[in-house]
Amino acid sequence: MSAEHEPESLHADAIEHGRVRGRGAGINPSCRFEDVRLHVLGEHLDELARERPGGVQVGTRVEPDYARTILNRVESPDIPGDWTLNPYRGCEHGCVYCYARPGHEYLGLSCGLDFETRLFAKHGAADLLRGALRDAAWKGESIALSGVTDPYQPIERDLGITRACLEVCVEARQAVSVITKNRLVTRDRDLLGELAKFGAAHAAVSVTTLDRALSARMEPRASTPEDRLRAIRELSAAGVPVIVMTAPIIPGLNDHEVPSILEAARDAGAVGAGYVMLRLPYQLKDVFLEWLRRNYPGRAGKVEALIRDVRGGELNDSRFRARMRGTGAFADHLSASFKVFARRMGLTGRAMLETGHFRRPSAAKGEQMELF
Repeated sequence: MSAEHEPESLHADAIEHGRVRGRGAGINPSCRFEDVRLHVLGEHLDELARERPGGVQVGTRVEPDYARTILNRVESPDIPGDWTLNPYRGCEHGCVYCYARPGHEYLGLSCGLDFETRLFAKHGAADLLRGALRDAAWKGESIALSGVTDPYQPIERDLGITRACLEVCVEARQAVSVITKNRLVTRDRDLLGELAKFGAAHAAVSVTTLDRALSARMEPRASTPEDRLRAIRELSAAGVPVIVMTAPIIPGLNDHEVPSILEAARDAGAVGAGYVMLRLPYQLKDVFLEWLRRNYPGRAGKVEALIRDVRGGELNDSRFRARMRGTGAFADHLSASFKVFARRMGLTGRAMLETGHFRRPSAAKGEQMELF
């Protein structure tokens, strides 16, 4: 399936001839595993865009991902939960700061424009999940949707892969959490609400800013801040506990919004809150800094300096414990302030899931029944 099918050469043509409209990345750096690397500079694109008013629109290409397994064991002490399930590879939201972008390079693609326009859909995800839950070795541990993609990105509206997986979870009373920045999650409040009756579901909605202009620049195809708050309200009304995630916090850009975001989320019905400090692994550094200098030239130097301040002088720190929160005086102050405001807003709920109600799902249609 291709949402907006375009010829193979369109990515190159768009980058060569003008600014790409409605996308987050302004460059498409070569895969870090390639010997030859080419970075197309945003300033050059801006100059070319003046010759082509309105820029160039690049369509979204969706290709099948023939995955043979669907669950991934969580091995990081920084991430709560036991397993993750990713219905897609890549993400059309185009968030310029997304830590998952470098994962596209394992496919021989770029972490820039490719990550948000060349997507891969795991059409067999629900069947793979059913098979995993039917395996005698499965103990009903919790599953998070997702780890390196958004399960409710725009293509989910047509493909419904996430919903199909949740239907299997409801049948099995499988404990599941979802994290998203798209209002489409409210479509599945019936399924999440059913699981929540057993304490087996909760949702995390990412609200990075209340500034609609900033959101449109750095998360071009994600839902607006207002729609995310509306999603919190609707999920809460359906009995689904909701955590608000201020993720990522970008020092010097959105950190000052933490109190107002937490207050708005509290008013919408959220019961808990969390945050993640911006981290820029691999070539994500190039994508983010190009975007920052192009969109906020007056603040770019200060923001970069603050990012380095919480990363020991670098732009990334991959060490467990430190990578999600940062280190140093600024990071310590932010952590303390966040705790104070979260407590003041009553956002002290924890993301705990009840796994004791799990039951094995039935066999898929056409699947051979077990003898014993």
